[in-house]
Formats: sequence, structure tokens, C-alpha cells
Amino acid sequence: MSFVVQSIRTALFYFLLATFTVLWSTVLVFVVPFVPMNTRHKVLVKYWAVIAMGLARFICGIRYEIHGKENIPDTPCVIISNHQSTWETFFLQTQFSPQAQVIKKELLNIPFFGWAFRLIKPIAINRDDPRAALNDVVEQGTTALHEGRWVLIFPEGTRNPNGKLGKFSRGGVNLARKADVKVLPIAHNAAVCWPMDRFLKKPGVIQLHIGPVVETKDRTALEINNETRGWISNTLDDVNNKHKVA
Repeated sequence: MSFVVQSIRTALFYFLLATFTVLWSTVLVFVVPFVPMNTRHKVLVKYWAVIAMGLARFICGIRYEIHGKENIPDTPCVIISNHQSTWETFFLQTQFSPQAQVIKKELLNIPFFGWAFRLIKPIAINRDDPRAALNDVVEQGTTALHEGRWVLIFPEGTRNPNGKLGKFSRGGVNLARKADVKVLPIAHNAAVCWPMDRFLKKPGVIQLHIGPVVETKDRTALEINNETRGWISNTLDDVNNKHKVA
């Protein structure tokens, strides 16, 4: 696909997504307050993310394959995923609902979108204060899990290019231990189609793998973190070796 065609498709994708987001959030900010808490994520976020993934597929040619769906437990737990792009922040909303995602507190101040997002009670943290952020993740995350919501965490804290996996913070595993739930590891290579540092989107197939749950009972945070990161790292290596991507 030529650079010009990619540019046009990517620009069209962002235009349609932005337009839909403004309209969707503007309407739902007035509707969601009347919806039960554990249904709000589906109404406000999941359906929005499904549309976003549809636009990415039909306009940009970004498809995906999911492996390991049988590993998803029946009850909500802590989801720990590697972080390569914005794609996974959208896509994982479609697979786990209701959900509480860890986000930057300033996102809640975005007109309409942020106001609507407040209504699903995300775990909003101040990244300028790491200690307070860690406490917020554990305290608010425990509440969310006990209320029947999944908690999604990207322990690298920032996006990394495909082929590189950053250091994992222990916030997610500390949360899982305190809430007495399991950890569900997820590995993907989203950056092959949705690069972290480029405007253009590339057509292709993203591989996403859901691993076996990691037990947390009677284990240290270090043991859980090492097992989770090790599975994600090994899975990414296997995916990239199999599909010959950089």
C-alpha cells in the first residue's frame, strides 16, 4: 500500500473516530447516570471500542487473531498486558466488561469524553506521584474487583516498540494479592500495525494471546511478577519468530 493511500486511510480513520467519540460521549454523558454501575462500561466504553475496532478494520485493514480465550476465568481478576500502542487500550475494552482501567487523572478533564468516563469509575492516578499512584491502584482496584469489575493494568507504564518489553511495576500483582484474585497475562504485537510513534496505520493481523491464569495465593509479589512477565516475554518472542516481524 502506498504512502499516500495509507495517509488518506489513517486520516479518515481518525476523523471518523473523533467525530463518533464526540457525538457518543455527548449523548451518553446525560444517559449513563441512569444506568446501573456494572452496565455502564458496556454502554459507554465497550460499544464505543467495538466501533473503533470496526473502523480500524474496514478503513485501515487492521485485523486480529485471539488465542487462548479458554483461559479467561469466570470471575473478574487483574489483567496484565504488555503495552505497544493505543490499539490494545481500545481492543481489551471489547473483551472484558465491566472493567476498571488505570488511566491518567488528567484524562478525566477532557470535555464530554472525560466527564462521561468519570461515570464508570476508572482508577485515575497521578503519575507525578508514584507512591500515591501505587496506593490508588491497590485501593481503588480492590474495590472495583469486589464490585465485580475486571481491572486492566499495563505494568510497563509506557508504550514500547514491538520486540522490546519494559520493566514491570508491581502495582498489578500487589493489587491481585490484596484482593485475593488471580492474574490473567496477555501478550500482543499491536505495534506491527499500530506503531507507537507513527501517525500511519499499517494493514495486517495483530496476534493477541491470553495466557493461563497466574495464581497469587501464598506467593510473593516478586514471584507473581516474574512469572507473569516471563510468560508475556516468551510469548512475544514466539509470536515474532513465527510471524517474522521486527
